Amino acid sequence: MNDGARTAPTPDVGGRAARSAVVVGGGLAGVTAALALADAGVRVTLLEGRPRLGGLAFSFQRGELTVDNGQHVYLRCCTAYRWFLDRIGGAELAPLQDRLDVPVVDLAKPEGRRLGRLRRDPLPVPLHLGRSLATYPHLSLAERAAVGRAALALKGLDPADPDLDSQDFGSWLAAHGQSARAIEALWDLVGVATLNAVAGDASLGLAAMVFKTGLLSDPGAADIGWAHVPLGELHDRLARKALDSAGVRTEVRSRVTSVSAMENGGWRVEVPGERLETDAIVLAVPQREAHALLPPGALDAPERLLGIGTAPILNVHVVYDRKVLARPFFAALGTRVQWVFDRTHASGLRSGQYLALSQSAAQDDIDLPVAELRRRYLPELEKLIPGTRGAVLEDFFVTRERTATFAPTPGVGRLRPGARTKAPGLYLAGAWTATGWPATMESAVRSGVSAADAALSALGRPRPSRLFAFEEAA
Repeated sequence: MNDGARTAPTPDVGGRAARSAVVVGGGLAGVTAALALADAGVRVTLLEGRPRLGGLAFSFQRGELTVDNGQHVYLRCCTAYRWFLDRIGGAELAPLQDRLDVPVVDLAKPEGRRLGRLRRDPLPVPLHLGRSLATYPHLSLAERAAVGRAALALKGLDPADPDLDSQDFGSWLAAHGQSARAIEALWDLVGVATLNAVAGDASLGLAAMVFKTGLLSDPGAADIGWAHVPLGELHDRLARKALDSAGVRTEVRSRVTSVSAMENGGWRVEVPGERLETDAIVLAVPQREAHALLPPGALDAPERLLGIGTAPILNVHVVYDRKVLARPFFAALGTRVQWVFDRTHASGLRSGQYLALSQSAAQDDIDLPVAELRRRYLPELEKLIPGTRGAVLEDFFVTRERTATFAPTPGVGRLRPGARTKAPGLYLAGAWTATGWPATMESAVRSGVSAADAALSALGRPRPSRLFAFEEAA
């Protein structure tokens, strides 16, 4: 890098001066925005403070293991993230289930460990889940009937109604006849994993969006997909390859210290050792970082960004000397364990088995010492997976994301800004912006598309046809 300003108004293929943009942040939102802008002929520089791309969906090495910081999944209804995987050439590395099938193990029953399944049939909505619900062993017959009635009531809600955002999902469920057991065994089973909050702490608007889109929109909407390779293979290596091919200048270990408007209508971006001048900026960083970088007047109430809380996710990683689990994943009830995934093949482990426990809404456990987490979780795994009782534990470690997502609390909707700011040429992206989705990979990609779309409109550039494919899929 150098100490001078980079402007380089090089001509594009049409002979006009190329428009330029700087994207601050190399998570999914930033990478998406950069690709969309570059595909439209904008000269893009992507700046990321960390030594890698991918944001909070990344991998690291632990000896011979390649470890994801957390287990990330997506659904068939996540059309934007699926577009992203196609765009970077990674779709085959993160396949979807042929049909929704979730094994659910319950330890709370007096008769002991019991297995149930949530799976769909090839029937129209809502019949596609009818047989699964009717035979779900973790609820009584009366509770199953009440769940069906609540689902029909939920289908009639409009997630965009601001009145829903001010209510909590737990109270709505209770008012619609849902028992504490039904909330635990069904609504929170899905909701905690997608919202990162229990029903009582979640906005009814966001919960309605999750359940209507995932379970009540299309028979295959909730089919689950996950990476069969380390996340870094997708969100760093393949993403960087796609950026390079699109002509994006990508700089990691480049933390932006300030952005400011110039008198000519452009923008100046400062990083240690370099100043960049550009036509447009996309801030694709967490809300507090965005607040610190926003120039005066960019938002009417910038303090609202600081009102968007955060929620933690804890991941417990366990390596055994032998195979102890036959299925790729399962969910659990009646235990502190939530979801267990087999990450053996993806991690590169050559012998034994590596399991990852994904613990959302982990406020109670996120700061506990590793020794205490080991004391709490290993006995639960022995109850859930009988094969662990004779296995040798070879490794136990944890990864913690204390600010993994924004907290989907009632009222958060009015705090989430859109892509456009009041400062011409300055745009916002991130899962925490007003995408209508909770803090998921889908929300991050959608935010990047929205920011790029707004910037292209202001820059007078045509939208790339690849974005139309995503919208048609949605």
